Amino acid sequence: MSHELLLILDYGSQFTQLIARRAREVGVYAEVVDPRLKRAEIERRAPKGIVLSGGPRSVLEEGAPGLDEGVLGLGIPVLGICYGFQLLARDLGGRVKASARREYGEATLAIEREGRLLAGVERTSRVWASHGDVVESMPQGFTRLARTDSVDVAAVEDPGRGVYAVMFHPEVAHSTQGTRILKNFLFEVCGFSGDWTMGQVLQEQIGKIRAQVGKRRVLCALSGGVDSSVVAALLHRAVPGQVLAVFVDHGLLRLGEAEQVSRAMGQLLDRDLLTVDARERFFSALRGVEDPEQKRKIIGSQFIDVFEDTARTTGGADLLAQGTLYPDVIESTSTRGPSAKIKSHHNVGGLPEHMKMELVEPLRELFKDEVRELGRLLGLPSAIIQRHPFPGPGLAVRILGPVTPEAVKTLSLADDIFITELRKAGLYDKVWQAFAVLLPVRTVGVMGDGRTYDQVVALRAVTSSDGMTADWARLPDTFLARVSSRIVNEVQGVNRVVYDISSKPPATIEWE
Repeated sequence: MSHELLLILDYGSQFTQLIARRAREVGVYAEVVDPRLKRAEIERRAPKGIVLSGGPRSVLEEGAPGLDEGVLGLGIPVLGICYGFQLLARDLGGRVKASARREYGEATLAIEREGRLLAGVERTSRVWASHGDVVESMPQGFTRLARTDSVDVAAVEDPGRGVYAVMFHPEVAHSTQGTRILKNFLFEVCGFSGDWTMGQVLQEQIGKIRAQVGKRRVLCALSGGVDSSVVAALLHRAVPGQVLAVFVDHGLLRLGEAEQVSRAMGQLLDRDLLTVDARERFFSALRGVEDPEQKRKIIGSQFIDVFEDTARTTGGADLLAQGTLYPDVIESTSTRGPSAKIKSHHNVGGLPEHMKMELVEPLRELFKDEVRELGRLLGLPSAIIQRHPFPGPGLAVRILGPVTPEAVKTLSLADDIFITELRKAGLYDKVWQAFAVLLPVRTVGVMGDGRTYDQVVALRAVTSSDGMTADWARLPDTFLARVSSRIVNEVQGVNRVVYDISSKPPATIEWE
């Protein structure tokens, strides 16, 4: 079954993926694509709507990314957001200028006419803006719908041409009426029916897996996190008896994690689970390595070697399944548009040429919360579904420096104290992700009236809906004091604990 499609042309905004999330939340399947997509390709894909995202460039700059000529003539409704608005204004004969007064952050939207786009929206509301240029005048045929204190033209529409635009970000939670505006565009303007549900996705993915796998055997890379656990459960449901889930204990796991995963997933997968002890080979390959990108590549290569060895010693396998998600793909491939590559992911980019296995990636176009919903439908225990995200390279990318068994032990003990206290305080499920980081610095301290020169642990906890953007969690002072005290007193070699109060962006959630 093919779903109705919303295409989002990505001009590099940090919020582009949120547009896709908001659309999917209301039942509309959305994909983020390169803005250089040609008219013929867009026509072939037959979207019911197109969104032109925001972006960091100015449409007044030479070489600024544009829109393929003729796209606006396809008769497909288009919504321009910030940069997308300015692009539409420029290309249709309006006037864009650099403003002496830039608008970043919260602004008050005042509606003059509802039109189709702002129907039912409160007359005044808070919106989130992020732009320097402004649209001074729109081409003939457009109606101005709203303004803000510093922008005269903040929302416009031309229903005759099917073109709509706003000079703020309706996809951001700070825009209090943003969801209503997006719904107006999706349902009232484009006519989407809202046919994207996780129940349908489950049935479709089972069908796709059966079609791809056929009678062949599959190895499933199981890390114990929600993504790979859902993939394993999906495969077990779709092609029972043809799957071997391989859990690699690389020595970079959280405290007691290997035993927990083997126990929880063993009950679900029965005899379709194999645990491989690969600690020695991973530590050997990582010896002396400090660069985070090199760590990721080494770990990815070692995983491949383990899976090849396992396939060879267990009767062979033609396919390898893994829990790649949409955010992994986005961060590893420069979104698909002109935004920056953030970091590589060990499970993105295909398999090496020498490896004669085909990839199975049923979650590749899904966000984390969609995967969790699939897990619920598959009957996975809540302890697995609600687990915080954990990087495939494990604690290696939370040790900012050389990876050694001693460093892993120090970090895993500190991390376990943090997570244990979060659970005891009822805070674990209130944050998206929480973990400890071991820093490559030593600081002076005083313990037992003596001087110490020991390591520093940083604590990180964030709130988020999909991991694409995140805010640091405002944990209680008394809680942080208790965690700090326990770590310094119970983890040998640590004399200082700090708390990370950086949001994403500008920081990433993980430190490496």
